[in-house]
Amino acid sequence: MTEQDITELAARAFSYGYPLVTNLDQVHRYVTEGVGANPAAPFNTFSHARTLAGPADTFVTINNDTVYSMAQLDLSAGPLALHVPDTSGRYYVLQFVDAWTNNFAYVGHRATGTGAGDYLLVPPGWVGESGDVQVIRFPTSVASIVGRWACSGADDLSSVHVLQDATVLRQVDPDARPAGLARPDAGVPEPLVFLEKLRVWSQQFPPAARDVPLQQGLAATGITTDGPSPYAGAADSDLTSALTAGLAQGREKLLSILRSGSSPSVNGWKLTLHAFDYNLDFFEVGALDDDAFKISDPAVRVVERAAAAMGGLWGNHAYEAAYIMTYLDDRGEQLVGDRTYELRLDPVPPVNAFWSLTMYSVPDFFLVANPIDRYSVGDRTPGIAVDADGALTITISHERPSDPAAAANWLPAPVGQFRPVLRMYEPDAAVLDGTYIVPPITRV
Repeated sequence: MTEQDITELAARAFSYGYPLVTNLDQVHRYVTEGVGANPAAPFNTFSHARTLAGPADTFVTINNDTVYSMAQLDLSAGPLALHVPDTSGRYYVLQFVDAWTNNFAYVGHRATGTGAGDYLLVPPGWVGESGDVQVIRFPTSVASIVGRWACSGADDLSSVHVLQDATVLRQVDPDARPAGLARPDAGVPEPLVFLEKLRVWSQQFPPAARDVPLQQGLAATGITTDGPSPYAGAADSDLTSALTAGLAQGREKLLSILRSGSSPSVNGWKLTLHAFDYNLDFFEVGALDDDAFKISDPAVRVVERAAAAMGGLWGNHAYEAAYIMTYLDDRGEQLVGDRTYELRLDPVPPVNAFWSLTMYSVPDFFLVANPIDRYSVGDRTPGIAVDADGALTITISHERPSDPAAAANWLPAPVGQFRPVLRMYEPDAAVLDGTYIVPPITRV
């Protein structure tokens, strides 16, 4: 193969492998360092944040609506027993995400109700007896539980803490030890560490059967090589240069897709209602095996999976929480904090749970520090001013508005570019079928 051939393959390998690599990097981060308000916790235990997320929680597109309970699971130690408490109608969701970022199960308000429940979490290929307990079968032995508890503010935190503490994971075999993540070769030059992680982890956690031919088609990049790393000690080779160039091209293409992609746009909003529909194979409790939530085009599916991981890792299917986002104002220009904008929601989003508009920086997609510590505006924001007919006008700017009514509904923006995300938890059918239309963000 020519160097150009290798470069093109490496770009494809980046899109293919980005979800696995970035996901497991975050899994490792949670079990070793923690993230923001979520302290580090070993495999098969929960890490409970005790506050709503803020700018210190440097995780891509993290929400400010719910308190997080995270668990990184390694079922190489065998099955786990999960107990959830009765939340008395409070919204919560435990989202199950495999190593390749497939959402394969949901437990919570929409999926299973809010009564107490018990589940047996089992690894791939498990055979055994579960009695009357609901079994959740894992596609990969390492996976994540992304738990979110609705919280109306600081005064509500103590009630959330009680529920978190009553949510328990227990190894069925208490003496078993999880294997953890395989370690990439430390001798691989930095530009090729991504490929080394993809090589090691894709062998530890094989993809869905439909993706095996795709992975084998990337063999010339070295990612299917067993044994010693093909990248170690190759810092100055022509192959390394071709692979490095391809990875850079793959990243740039993915960044471009985040702004364009296959999702439709209405009034500048990217309707990413199907950005997380790339799981075609694994459907456990709460996950809908429905063609309406499946990306049928294989090429689009792989690219959308990568874009979702880059722009909103661990996002839900739209039937659990619908996300739409925009970079643009009503004139088609990039949103920037030194301008003032308005978003008039009339009516406000139709949902069965709640909704919010959250501010994120570009290009990191982190929450934005501001003088009033407000990171989102939604139907539970205290002090917002709603019109007599129920409409809500949100003012978006870096500087605090001088008008009191606008200041009450102010969503602070950074100085530079930004990207708001509108979240609609348990959205009404009008959101999913597109009959509910969000207006553009208007420059004042």
